[in-house]
Amino acid sequence: MKVFNYQKICQELFKDLSERQKEIILRRFGLPPHQGFGERKRETLEAIGRDFGITRERVRQIEKAGFLKIKPKIVKYQKVFQYFSQYLKKYGGLRKEEILLTDLGGKKQRAQIYFLLTISENFVRFGEDKDFYSFWAINSDFFKAAKNTIEVLSEKLRKIGRPLSLKELGVLGSYLEISKKILQNADGLYGLKDWPEINPRGVKDKAYLVFKKLGKPLHFKEITKFIEGSLSQTVHNELIKDPRFVLVGRGIYALKEWGYERGQVKDVIAKILKENGPLTKSEILERVLKQRLVKENTILINLNNKKYFLKDAKGRYQLKTAII
Repeated sequence: MKVFNYQKICQELFKDLSERQKEIILRRFGLPPHQGFGERKRETLEAIGRDFGITRERVRQIEKAGFLKIKPKIVKYQKVFQYFSQYLKKYGGLRKEEILLTDLGGKKQRAQIYFLLTISENFVRFGEDKDFYSFWAINSDFFKAAKNTIEVLSEKLRKIGRPLSLKELGVLGSYLEISKKILQNADGLYGLKDWPEINPRGVKDKAYLVFKKLGKPLHFKEITKFIEGSLSQTVHNELIKDPRFVLVGRGIYALKEWGYERGQVKDVIAKILKENGPLTKSEILERVLKQRLVKENTILINLNNKKYFLKDAKGRYQLKTAII
């Protein structure tokens, strides 16, 4: 990556400014005073006006006068702005502000990059809103393209219903990094922001991700080990309340989306018989054991409950007529 001394460039641009003009611009852009490096908080017109005892409009006028002195000087630094343009074109014409400032200015000259981008007429800044993070673009056309792409991808993700890799999405990463609708998870996959796989909220979503990752029924204490800072009882309570989880054994849960149904063993037997008609003991055992991690004897005890189940003339079990 090409390296410019942005701090020195800014010092050159500020040379002919009055002390008040310089101070206001430094504070407005979070630039360090004197010859320091790093950045400080950008200040509002109101905050600066209070310190100087003048109106925000007067601060704006002084800032504008300073810019008018700086503008003619930037011609000397066209190579810098060409470099910025080449960088943005490499990423499809736009880049998330936080990433761009760090890429171009490192940790020490981010504020200088922000200032130089602002004084140039070759770049456009889009502030953060409910759908997008702050970013810079070569012009507004690139934003329109990115916005349309994100809308198309959002619909694609809704239809597919699972996170996808950048390769599967077939789009520039710089388009996605500015979006608040489509986010990237710890595994590098992209999905909709309200998906637990992408943006887990609380213990229940984190437990869901553990199940998805391991792909098998788990005891609630085992799940707790994978959720940093969680307590077994808290995890257990969340699993009980959330319809995504089904109790399939003593303290053992599985995901409903895997085909497990909620209810006690007798409820599982009843549903199997209702769907399949009379079945033999071995057929019932086989089917129930796919739904519940319990001992065969537990199933047989429930099956012999004559309040719910009866044998037919062929020795097969069926639902008692009263509950069909």
